[in-house]
Amino acid sequence: MALYAIGDVQGCDRELGALLEAIHFSRDRDRLWFVGDLVNRGPDSLGVLRRVRALDDAAITVLGNHDLHFLAVALGCARTRSSDTLDTLMSARDRRVLTDWLISRPLLHEDRALRLVLLHAGLPPQWDLPTATACAREFESALQRAPERLFERMYGDSPNQWSANLDGAERLRFIANCLTRLRYVDGEGRLALRAKGAPEKLRSSSLIPWFDVEAAAWRGARIVFGHWSTMGFFRNADVISLDTGCVWGGRLTALRLDVAAAEPISIGCAAG
Repeated sequence: MALYAIGDVQGCDRELGALLEAIHFSRDRDRLWFVGDLVNRGPDSLGVLRRVRALDDAAITVLGNHDLHFLAVALGCARTRSSDTLDTLMSARDRRVLTDWLISRPLLHEDRALRLVLLHAGLPPQWDLPTATACAREFESALQRAPERLFERMYGDSPNQWSANLDGAERLRFIANCLTRLRYVDGEGRLALRAKGAPEKLRSSSLIPWFDVEAAAWRGARIVFGHWSTMGFFRNADVISLDTGCVWGGRLTALRLDVAAAEPISIGCAAG
């Protein structure tokens, strides 16, 4: 059995199909981890959701910010944006089945045997892994229990720093922002959610990639994530970053996780 992680698909179903062929994926034998953002910006979000849902237990996907945005739009809690490509998905006969399936997806998945954690964006330095897992479960419970109520209060950039005393909508918003939007923190460990550039372009700033904070409490397992197309493929002892910008005309990338030092496999994508 092989275990592959796949970067942000964002509606690029043709490329996903080609990538699965390139890695010789077998549903009966292999397993896939998706880093989230299955939908939006690309041409065929409907095809992606149908394909991944049909994989059943052969695939695990965590929720990304575009997945949450689609759910908010589908539930009437947010408006579409000019850059969205959700019309076909919104009018699909099986939209309710697909939205219910997405609502049941996690924000974080951990494989303790492999010492790997799957999430979409990042972790604040104050969280250890048990706290991160507990916070993810809190958000998932709120999403599954009352999604409309959650989305009505989810959007915003504050609070920008963790406190165990956060509660209600502020606590859930902070959790969502970390796990689906985070790239940088400042020197005090506050979220810098508006910064999106590649690390080499922000060297002179006071911002730090979330995974470079030296005293971060979450260390102990390797984090597999996406969300950062301007950084592209990156790995070190602590993290593996897999968003290689397929929807922007880059590549869609898979990496085998159960083989040490495996090389990434990627498929070129049509221009965004």
